Amino acid sequence: MNNQGAGFRDQESRAFRVPLWGPRNLRRLLSPAIILLAALVAITPQFIRGNSCGHDFDVHLVSWLDAHNAWRHGIFYPRWTPSANYGAGEPRFVFYPPLTWMLGAALGFPMPWHVVPIAMTFLCLAGAGLATHALALEACSDTVATLAGCTSIFSGFALFTAYERAAFPEFTGGVWLPLLILFALRETHPSDPLLRRVSSGSTLALALALAAAWLSNPPLGVIASYLLAAVALLAAFVRKSWAPALRGALALVLGFGLTAFYWLPAALERRWVDIRQATDDPGYNFENSWLFARHADPNLAPHDAVLRQASWIAITMIAVAIVSLLIAWRRDALPAEKFTGSRRWWIPLAVIPFAVLFLLFPSSRPIWLLLPEFRFLQYPWRWLEAVEAPMAIFFAAAVWPTGRRARSAILAACAAAFLTATAFAATHFFQVCEPDDTVASTLADYRNGAGFEGMYEYEPPGADETEIAMGMPDACLVDDPTTELGKEDPNSTNPFWSPDQHTCEAAFAFTGGAQMNPEHRTLRAAAPQSGYLILRLLSYPAWRIQVNGRAVTSLPHRDDGLIAVPVPQGRIDLTIDWTTPPDVIAGRWIGAVSLLAFAALFFYERRRRP
Repeated sequence: MNNQGAGFRDQESRAFRVPLWGPRNLRRLLSPAIILLAALVAITPQFIRGNSCGHDFDVHLVSWLDAHNAWRHGIFYPRWTPSANYGAGEPRFVFYPPLTWMLGAALGFPMPWHVVPIAMTFLCLAGAGLATHALALEACSDTVATLAGCTSIFSGFALFTAYERAAFPEFTGGVWLPLLILFALRETHPSDPLLRRVSSGSTLALALALAAAWLSNPPLGVIASYLLAAVALLAAFVRKSWAPALRGALALVLGFGLTAFYWLPAALERRWVDIRQATDDPGYNFENSWLFARHADPNLAPHDAVLRQASWIAITMIAVAIVSLLIAWRRDALPAEKFTGSRRWWIPLAVIPFAVLFLLFPSSRPIWLLLPEFRFLQYPWRWLEAVEAPMAIFFAAAVWPTGRRARSAILAACAAAFLTATAFAATHFFQVCEPDDTVASTLADYRNGAGFEGMYEYEPPGADETEIAMGMPDACLVDDPTTELGKEDPNSTNPFWSPDQHTCEAAFAFTGGAQMNPEHRTLRAAAPQSGYLILRLLSYPAWRIQVNGRAVTSLPHRDDGLIAVPVPQGRIDLTIDWTTPPDVIAGRWIGAVSLLAFAALFFYERRRRP
């Protein structure tokens, strides 16, 4: 007994004497280093030309700036985006999950703002490569897994999302979906009883991957949830065991519980905004986004141009995935799980391209209408996020030769293909920033309080945010609460206000300046007459308004959705505070209980480990 203990201590001491920078550890770092270098190569055009102002870039940049400002006021989880709707704000942070806008805001502290979008692009691409590498390592050699990780970085959809769309929340799907597949398929104790296999070490990681997807992007969360269900059921069928399905169900419950602080308020407060515009608008309706669809409506011409690009990318990626699968099968090079030796590990991955191809065409319409929240994906081609990792793994397995002589040629050919993909993205996907859309211009507008365009789905029901006047003061005193402010502006869909229009009997400003506390407003003034203060603030039930110490609960409706507050003649002491609705409190309690269950399962699994 003592000799065995001494032997163990000798082995342990020898292990600690292994140099940190020894050859073995350096080899372990080589693959991640190559993937990071590949991500740097993929963003080289942005180092040269600056960031790409893709379709969603402006919205995300403004969200980062508003979250950054909220943190400076001590609000860790802001709910209000004050610079939207030209300073009238909107409840974007209630409905848009926090992971990426918090990351962008955090990067704004150590980095100049013009570097932040480039850094975000790098992190998303590098994360996708590393996640695909981790998934491939379950069944492939480190070299093949590294090639798969690099392939996912240069896949058409990853570069399309990075340059054409600049959709950073959607972009994270390349990170979370491979990890979700990895932990859904991982079998750490195949010989254990059923219940012990269900609570394996991968359950918690699977719940975290699902939670991260939901906290990044709602359409991504929908994709991740259905993908988890499908992969878990397929794995259960292939392995002839209910363990993968039950483990997936447990991860779903935990994942939804951990993210309840976000999704519960977002779900229950939908009635306070016009959220249906996110699906009913022709440009967002999934039925107008089938592969290679064309529309007679000239307003959909820009939509059709993007759809054609996405369609060709979809066909190319799915074709590469299927052809690579067949080649790997013919060469007997299909991945086999290392831990269990299962030769069927690849089957769930192989089903994904075929299933996604079906979902891209009108024949799948009943599924889109039947399954809950499916239509909120808006674009069927968003499912390509799930194809990236399987395509990359099958491609790497198919092309990697067994003989050493051909490996240099394959590596050179892949490097040439990756560089070509980067050059193609730089010339066909890269969106040059208009003068008003550059980071410098946006920062200038943000600091002077001019504000920016809002998102239609977050406007109050029955209101039209295109009627909100640009340039209006914080508070405008009028006789009639329905008074229209501003006049038509030929350069904008919104009207423009100026003092010479005399639509205000008097104008006042909130205290605090352009970057005031986004969830607390104060105004102290003397009104020359009684009337209504039209506030440059979008109406939302979470606002608590007090005038001279008395709560104001009944507010007249305005077509532009702004708040109209009745005020007396003379002294006005107005305060507006963001309150915490009951659904937020309920979401926090569910999250806390889920976190306790997560911790309990974590310690239970640690005790089981040998």
